[in-house]
Amino acid sequence: MALLELYTEYNRVWIPDAGHVWRSAEILRDFHLGDNVLDLLLEDGTENHYPVDPAKPQLPPLRNPDILVGENDLTALSYLHEPAVLHNLKVRFVESKIIYTYCGIILVAVNPYKQLHIYGDAIIHAYSGQNMGDMDPHIFAVAEEAYKQMARNHKNQSIIVSGESGAGKQCLLDKVLASNPITEAIGNAKTTRNDNSSRFGKYTEIGFDRRYRIIGANMRTYLLEKSRVVFQADNERNYHIFYQMCSSAHLPEFKNLKLLSADEFAYTCMGGEITIEGVDDEKDMEETRRTFSLLGLMEDFQSDVFKVLAAVLHLGNLEIKNSGDRKSSVPPSDPHLAVFCELLGVSAEGLARWLCHRRIVLVAETVVKPVPKERAIYAHLFDCIINKINTALQVPGKQHAFIGVLDIYGFETFDINSFEQFCINYANEKLQQQFNLHVFKLEQEEYMKEDIPWTLIDFYDNQPVIDLIEAKMGILDLLDEECLFPQGTDRSWLQKLFKYLDANPLFEKPRLSNEAFVIQHFADKVEYQCRGFLEKNRDTLYEELVDILRVSMFPFVANFFQEEKQKPLTTKVVKVRPARPGVKPANKQQRASVGDKFCSSLSLLMETLNTTTPHYVRCIKPNDEKLPFEYDSRRVVQQLRACGVLETIRISAQSYPSRWTYIEFYSRYSILMSHQEGDLSDKKQTCKNVLQRLIQDSNQYKFGRTKIFFRAGQVAYLEKLRLDRLRGACVTLQKHVRGWSKRRKFLRMREAAIILQQYIRGTKTIRKTVTAAALKQGWAALVIQRCWRGYRMRQIFHLVRVATVTIQSFTRGWIARKRYKKMVEEQKALILQKVQQLRKKIEEQNKENRGLMERLSSLANSHSHTVDRLHGLEAQLEKSTNQKVSLEAREKKVKEDASQIRTQLQKEIDALKLEKQNLEKKFDASSKEAKESFDHMKTNLQEEKEHEARFRKIAENNIEIQRIDHEKEVETLKEGIKRLKEERVSLQRKIEEGDQVNADLQEQVIQLTKHVKIIPELQKDLNNLQNQRNNMDRKMKEQSEQARDKMNDITRQLLGGIVEENVLLGLTPDDSEKIYEVEDSLAAFDGLQKATRILENHQREQKEGYETQVEGFKLKVDHLENENSKLQNLFQEKSNVNENIRQELSRLSSENSVIAELKVQALELQRQKQDLEAHVEEQSRELTDKTEEITNVLQKKIQEESSQRRHFEEKSEELEELKRELEGRVEELGEENDHLKRQLQMESEAKSKLRQETSQLTADNMDFEEQLDQKDRLIKKQMKQIKSLETSQRAKKTSAPAIPKDFLGMLEYKREDESRLIQNIILDLKPKGVVVNMIPGLPAYILFMCVRHTDYLNDEVKLKTLMNGVIGAVKKVIMSHHKDFELLSFWLSNTYQLLNCLKQYSGEEEFLKQNTPLQNKHCLQNFDLSEHRQILSDLAIQIYHQFISIMEKTLSPAIVPGMLEHESLQGISSMKPTGFRKRSNSIYEDSETHTISSIIQQLSVFQSTMSQHGMEKRLIKQAVKQMFYQVGATTLNNIMLRKDMCSCRKGMQIRCNISYLEEWLKEKELQSSNAMDTLRPLSQAAWLLQVNKSTDEDAKEITGTCTELNPVQIVKILNSYTPIDDFEKRSLLQDRDGSTQLMLDSDYRFQVTFPFCPSAQALELLQVPSSLHLGFLSRI
Repeated sequence: MALLELYTEYNRVWIPDAGHVWRSAEILRDFHLGDNVLDLLLEDGTENHYPVDPAKPQLPPLRNPDILVGENDLTALSYLHEPAVLHNLKVRFVESKIIYTYCGIILVAVNPYKQLHIYGDAIIHAYSGQNMGDMDPHIFAVAEEAYKQMARNHKNQSIIVSGESGAGKQCLLDKVLASNPITEAIGNAKTTRNDNSSRFGKYTEIGFDRRYRIIGANMRTYLLEKSRVVFQADNERNYHIFYQMCSSAHLPEFKNLKLLSADEFAYTCMGGEITIEGVDDEKDMEETRRTFSLLGLMEDFQSDVFKVLAAVLHLGNLEIKNSGDRKSSVPPSDPHLAVFCELLGVSAEGLARWLCHRRIVLVAETVVKPVPKERAIYAHLFDCIINKINTALQVPGKQHAFIGVLDIYGFETFDINSFEQFCINYANEKLQQQFNLHVFKLEQEEYMKEDIPWTLIDFYDNQPVIDLIEAKMGILDLLDEECLFPQGTDRSWLQKLFKYLDANPLFEKPRLSNEAFVIQHFADKVEYQCRGFLEKNRDTLYEELVDILRVSMFPFVANFFQEEKQKPLTTKVVKVRPARPGVKPANKQQRASVGDKFCSSLSLLMETLNTTTPHYVRCIKPNDEKLPFEYDSRRVVQQLRACGVLETIRISAQSYPSRWTYIEFYSRYSILMSHQEGDLSDKKQTCKNVLQRLIQDSNQYKFGRTKIFFRAGQVAYLEKLRLDRLRGACVTLQKHVRGWSKRRKFLRMREAAIILQQYIRGTKTIRKTVTAAALKQGWAALVIQRCWRGYRMRQIFHLVRVATVTIQSFTRGWIARKRYKKMVEEQKALILQKVQQLRKKIEEQNKENRGLMERLSSLANSHSHTVDRLHGLEAQLEKSTNQKVSLEAREKKVKEDASQIRTQLQKEIDALKLEKQNLEKKFDASSKEAKESFDHMKTNLQEEKEHEARFRKIAENNIEIQRIDHEKEVETLKEGIKRLKEERVSLQRKIEEGDQVNADLQEQVIQLTKHVKIIPELQKDLNNLQNQRNNMDRKMKEQSEQARDKMNDITRQLLGGIVEENVLLGLTPDDSEKIYEVEDSLAAFDGLQKATRILENHQREQKEGYETQVEGFKLKVDHLENENSKLQNLFQEKSNVNENIRQELSRLSSENSVIAELKVQALELQRQKQDLEAHVEEQSRELTDKTEEITNVLQKKIQEESSQRRHFEEKSEELEELKRELEGRVEELGEENDHLKRQLQMESEAKSKLRQETSQLTADNMDFEEQLDQKDRLIKKQMKQIKSLETSQRAKKTSAPAIPKDFLGMLEYKREDESRLIQNIILDLKPKGVVVNMIPGLPAYILFMCVRHTDYLNDEVKLKTLMNGVIGAVKKVIMSHHKDFELLSFWLSNTYQLLNCLKQYSGEEEFLKQNTPLQNKHCLQNFDLSEHRQILSDLAIQIYHQFISIMEKTLSPAIVPGMLEHESLQGISSMKPTGFRKRSNSIYEDSETHTISSIIQQLSVFQSTMSQHGMEKRLIKQAVKQMFYQVGATTLNNIMLRKDMCSCRKGMQIRCNISYLEEWLKEKELQSSNAMDTLRPLSQAAWLLQVNKSTDEDAKEITGTCTELNPVQIVKILNSYTPIDDFEKRSLLQDRDGSTQLMLDSDYRFQVTFPFCPSAQALELLQVPSSLHLGFLSRI
């Protein structure tokens, strides 16, 4: 489309304005070719008639649509010209508070003169790894792009930062390079334009190795402003270092410098400004010194530097007096002269002379004049410090690549421009030339990549200006030539310029000045004053002063000039020696000028830049008053013209500046497509068809391989067409809606009018036709109709009522019968279930009985062992008799010692007896309590029986009155059920009380075993008595006699009530003659063993009888659930008693071993055993009595059931009588039917119904009889089952049962197998094995079982080596597989499980609460592993953080594409294409497209892997919460840094994606993890993008709702809000007070906790799979 066609009504243009440079106006009428005026309407409402030449119309530039305003890239604007650039920068800077904007490859930075919250680690992390253009413009994006291109393309990079003083260059470099405080102190100063202006140019190379890690840096400096040392303009300062030293003068290390305050030195108070607002010079001095130390520049070097600087300050205070005759002198008594000479170690006399005299030897005269040279000293010091810094920043190693950062002045033009401005502008000309070539190179690459023909574009070439300056016979060449002449002056040099360069069109002579010349630079014309050019170019330092400083006693200063003497080619000054006869003149190289050196260094710089890939940063100063976010369009446009930004815009505008992908074009302009075009599957071809139809001129666009290229203005035209189409659609919608509304209103009015007409016409007709006679007839007809209708309705009502009552009666009866039948079936099912449960319990009881038998057999074996040991004692006694004669002499002493020991032992035994008696009393009391509880339970059973009988009676009564009131029966049943539930709860409480009583009994038995453990302590003392037994013959005989008597007594006590007296006499032989022989003891023990066996047989018979009785009970138990629970409690009590028996038997067996060593103690313990057995026997008898009572109760219940059956039979007879009565009533009703003919049909129906009911009752009676028969058959069947179970039980008892193995939950291994164990179970184990997944935490259980065995062995060394080996191996696995997610998850789960096992089995009270009794037995006994638990906890935390890092790294690439960029809501495009031309070197085609489904899928993988490895649910929730936080923080941070994401539709997309994540949490049952709370800031940000943001009420609502967002974030979102269409409104908000944090810390980690979770895994049941190759482990 032609450009002239766009000048239509409502479009806007820019017209020149003196105050604002450009001003916006709206076109009032369409412009046509030939018009001489363009009618405009200004923004203030006034009309303007813009004149136009009809022959060659020069129309004002068009304004871009508002939808394109605020673009990140200036080249993305549809209309590319100066006013568009100015306006876009203003909108971003003033309204959106955005200081960075792209202009093609340039980053334009506007100085805000205010600290912004857009720097920091969070921002750096957000831009790290991002492509340039994916996020909002930023200096970090440029740095990241440079680094990525260096690493990817293996090519050096450079960042060129330029701009006026005060434009913010130094601030940028601080952020990019964290600039050196030293260079700031010695090279920066306050100027009228900037408080921290860099007064030198520098190029810093940051070196990288082959892995692209920083290994060092190097700095080159250009054009230090040396004149600032001796002169500062008004409101300016000297270099910062001088003021930092003056503010630190009070410090001890500065005392010898004799510094004064800054207002007392001439060089620091010349400009009238000695302080800077907001700057603390003393603190800056501390930072400078700290940086010196950090770079390795020690205190000695710092002291030397400060001495030289202090000397410069004192030299400035020297007073040079006029002594007449055009002579001057320095008073020798001047204190500053003395201090200067003292600090630098020079002669005061020579210095005073040559400061005031300059000797120029000519042919016949000498000229003397004062010449201070502080500038040269400072320049040498500056170069020395820079060299030291470069040396400190260099590290060993070869540099592979580098990134260079050039910080140099921008183009400068002032009222008075001198030699410095000339050099600066010359450098900018060279940089501009390099910039132009690079821009064209990139453009050509882009065109070639897209297969678009490349056409040359006319652009400004500044090579003629460069030739004017640096070519032969150019300005610099003529300047150097003039400097060679001693008589050369600035005027003579200027005349040469006019002579040789007058013909050059770029060189001009000013009209009003003879001391200046003008050069036409690429940016502007600049007038230079020639005064001082020669002196500054020479930079002369005279030999007399150099000689004085060269022989200084201060080596630091002397070395400055020694180096200069040794290396004359590298010096920065020209030495002018006196002309003497016989001395050859110096050559040109020895007299190199400043301009020549600057030209050489600039050429070297350009060579370096040409070998790198450049990145450009142009800094703009928005105003001269340093006001925050104030925009002066005149100052900004001046700088834009000077820095090449507008030239870039002009070049872009001549080609195809707007470039959109086919997908972006299709998404944005699908509204302009026809149905035929939209139906095509090839979107690329569709875009071509649409463009060819909309824009006829094919030269206005080009189709590339992936993009469409548009010329300037075409995108605006497409936007206009799109807006017209939307406006037309809106008009159509409005038209139809308004038409529908009006038609609807019309139809309602029409309908109302018709109704009104009907009523009015009807009223008129009635008034005409109706008479009194007609009214009477009508009323009579109504009365007749009413009476007839009432009669008919009454007849129908009576019929319906009778039928309804009949139906209801039969229906209620059927429902009642059905419910009763269901209740009976349920009762039968309950009985069968209880019978099966009783069978299972009988089997369990049989297993326990078999265990008791095994224990008793082991006790018999132990008795046999005691007999063997008694034989050994017999042999020892024989030996002792042989030694009797030899030990008679020691008999008395031994007897005395023995008597003392005996008395002590007797006391201890008495004490044990007392304790035993107390325990017996407690045991009796507890048994009595148990008996009382049993009696109480018995009474409860009886009460329950009575309740059941009452319930049955109620049920029978309900059957009789079912036909009368069924509802009362339902209520009664509900009350009965409620009562039964309450009784069940009370019985459960009683069961718990019984369990508590049993627990108390167990504790008492445990205390008994603890007291018995005292006996091993006495064994040591008794061993000493074994050597003295030969002297105790009489004592041993007495003890043997007592032992025989006691054993006889024990035998009688055990068998007194069981066997006959003659049997007892046979077991206890009475031979008084042999009472002192050892054979009697053996015989007594034999009798004791026989008695024990008899007792065991008797107990076994009693238990068999008891078991048979219990089986009979159980099989006869009825359907009562409460009785079943009581029997369970009874069995539990019995099992506890059996457990006590086993414990006592094991204790007594250990006591039998003690008997073999000491007979007296053995007899006492044997008696204790007998007493305990007697108690056990009594308890068993009591239990037998109780079981007999229960048997009687059950028999009574069976009898009651039989009586109930008889009762049911009686009921059936009563029902038969009722049936006969009903039949008689039927006959009576038949007789009544003869007399009542009208009700014949109804009565016949009732009769048939009654007959049916009678037959139904008869059938019910038959059902009852059948049920009774079934009960009888069921009872008979159960009796048969009881008999069969009894016979099978007897058969089982007669057969020899197999002895099962009892494992202790420990694994034994040899010490040499420890390395194999760790290798197989940790280092070589893969988490994908079937066995590992079937038993989660298997490695942890195996390792803990090994730990238990080492604890059981009490082997501390083995335990420590095992724990250290396990921890070290886990660490090794984690370090070697630190990127393997599955392995990290696996070992996190196992480490956590091992930590829980160490806690669960530690024996500590807080961890034993949920353990089973068997687990409490497995607790560690010998070692405290709390230290190892802490080490394992730390290791688990380390694994968890590494585990989280892997998940974050895996999930990060999908977060931004899935949450922000993917369009999850189909049909709603939430992004507008920007047309941004991304860098070809930065972008790769992404083969994988991430969506919200990708995020959810990845989260599911994480969750399933953790669950598969058996990770604790609470730990999974913590990990999921951390992942959700990362999703929310990363997404919100990208919103903050991406203006294109701040739109209403994008808010809808984000909230939709959040809902998907919430659904995923619900699906995985992770809602309690509080993961959604971490997404609250993101959710509020999405809501903020959708709500209204225009009124104060909206602001209050936003403040109240967005509680998770701070004011800075809210303001950022509102200012970045980007409308997708022109119909949306922008919202702007000023900064508010509050938190200054813009970004969320995406690296934040929630504190991880490892909650204790006891395992229900039984260690004794765990088996080691063969696939783990752990065959060397054996179960204990």
